[in-house]
Amino acid sequence: MEETPQVKMREKTHSLKRKDRKRVTCTQCGTSLANKRNLKTHMRIHTGERPFTCSQCGKSFRDSSGLNRHMLIHTGEKTHTCGQCGKSFLLASGLNDHLRVHATEKPSCSVCGKSFANEVNIRRHQKIHTGVREYVCSECEKTFFTSTSLQQHQRIHTGEKPYICSYCDKRFSQLPYLKIHKMIHTGEKPYKCSHCDKRFNNLGSLKTHERIHTGEKPYKCSHCDKRFSHLLSLKTHESNHTGEKPYKCSHCDKRFSQSSQIKLHERIHTGEKPYKCSHCDKRFNQLPHLKSHERIHTGEKPYKCSLCDKRFNRLESQKRHERTHNGETQVRFSQSETLNNTQESESNLKGSRNTKTHVLSC
Repeated sequence: MEETPQVKMREKTHSLKRKDRKRVTCTQCGTSLANKRNLKTHMRIHTGERPFTCSQCGKSFRDSSGLNRHMLIHTGEKTHTCGQCGKSFLLASGLNDHLRVHATEKPSCSVCGKSFANEVNIRRHQKIHTGVREYVCSECEKTFFTSTSLQQHQRIHTGEKPYICSYCDKRFSQLPYLKIHKMIHTGEKPYKCSHCDKRFNNLGSLKTHERIHTGEKPYKCSHCDKRFSHLLSLKTHESNHTGEKPYKCSHCDKRFSQSSQIKLHERIHTGEKPYKCSHCDKRFNQLPHLKSHERIHTGEKPYKCSLCDKRFNRLESQKRHERTHNGETQVRFSQSETLNNTQESESNLKGSRNTKTHVLSC
């Protein structure tokens, strides 16, 4: 007897319900997974366990599929080929991303016309235009477009850091931060600037860097006409208009507009200096300070004067030098410069006194 569409639908519904009953939830981060096997693999994100190791380079992975994908790098085998242009890819995901280049029609936003790969991405994007932020933090009342963004934000308040680095045991509140951090250990920098030879360990840093070359400033203040190349710079600027400072130091009463600012500030209290020079034993509480210091060892001078060929190891030195071309008189001096000038003056004064004494004695 042939099954009716209603019977097929009922069987499909029962099947889905059975699958839902099998789903399990991670106790560490709340992620819902299809079964216990997937949960076991997922838990390795939190424990840092990587039982699958590459025999070629020693790199380890959480699951066998990750190892298999990685091995294609060594073999160079590109089994996924585009049927339209013949271009080959290591991974199926790479081919899928490429196929969008050939797609003649892409779903686009009805407000700004921006195109997206699928309708899900469009719906997420359109919340920017509607301004609807339905997810509210119970601690500071900050609002978010998605529940995922809210969950990630709430870890700032709870201090929860469920993701552990397998190299140094450092913990992170978000998986992308862990992945970027691990590249410090591996030295991996897969993203290269199309304008210069500089490389980066994440796509966001590359895009931000390239704005130095293009001059692009996509982030506009909603209170004034000022524009910024960094989203963080915009948020910091807008807090000047709103006066909002939701992050309070746990050691004193000082408040900050950004979580990154409070992290830097609290190191004053704790004395933490997590950044160590790879050439000497000196340590720093900020990464930019470490990078600036290491240029003393390497001799690197990445900042070139736009008016002559002179190069500098610090951006402030480059800007100070360029003012000499413009005929500007330097009024402000750094603390070290003031000290050097004072010592030089004292040295000259002593030399002058010694000369006078010598003339009198003759």
